[in-house]
Amino acid sequence: MSPWADLREPAADDAPGRLRAVFLGVSTILLTDGETAVLTDGFFSRPSKLDLAFKRLAPNRARVEAALARFGISRLDAVFVVHSHFDHALDAPMVAELTGARLIGSGSTYNIAAGQGMDGGRFDQANLGEPMRFGSLTLTALSAEHSPGDIAPGVIGRPLRAGRAGDFKTGDCYSLHVAHPDGELLIHASANWLPGALDGHQADTVYLGVGTLGKQDRGFRSDYWHHVVERTGARRVVPIHWDDFTISLKQPPRPLPRVVDDLGSTLDFLSRRAEDEGVDLALPVLGRSTDPFRT
Repeated sequence: MSPWADLREPAADDAPGRLRAVFLGVSTILLTDGETAVLTDGFFSRPSKLDLAFKRLAPNRARVEAALARFGISRLDAVFVVHSHFDHALDAPMVAELTGARLIGSGSTYNIAAGQGMDGGRFDQANLGEPMRFGSLTLTALSAEHSPGDIAPGVIGRPLRAGRAGDFKTGDCYSLHVAHPDGELLIHASANWLPGALDGHQADTVYLGVGTLGKQDRGFRSDYWHHVVERTGARRVVPIHWDDFTISLKQPPRPLPRVVDDLGSTLDFLSRRAEDEGVDLALPVLGRSTDPFRT
């Protein structure tokens, strides 16, 4: 990641009541102001390429517990799953149970939780456009579209304890709007858009999913920026879902392989658009506590 060192997001001091964001790989993001804590996805098992090719996937409890300890996560109010692919939903029920959180997501995510034996009373269905209040944070699920080339479309129709990567179907796909007294942000994990889906929701900062964006043409990238960044009025963009999720969190994050994506091309595009439009572009650093509204 050294070519983009100048984009690295700076650390922020702890300040009572102020919202802080911590990037934990893929689209797992911790949001906390010291009183309320919400996590998206909570994917920590990160099975290897060989595991993906030859094994049925299930949460790795040791890796999940190690990650929670490493990043100081002992209690959460909610875990929100943006869609039900394994790199988002595999560990979410376990993380919710270990931290006492509500699990929020689609019916497909519910079936993953049910397959893992989670008490259904701890699960909340995400209802589009309906705000959910957790302390100082208000979460609103908005409709989204998975990035082009979805390898596991469809829904998970029955409890799923473990399975091959393709068994973890997308289910409903969400963009998560978060409001706090400090400001508003959007966690938009998939590099695609639905026209009008974000209308009426402003964001100071967008955590912008860029997975496979480097393989799309310039027109697609421009439309994506327009619908997710320009139309929400964002003045700050933080790229997410760019790291190779088959690499353990014990190692520094690396971009997805070039056969899958081209992060350099994506960051070149984002840098140009951000500079042209006066938008701050910041690349997240694993485990670093940051001010999501810093410009």
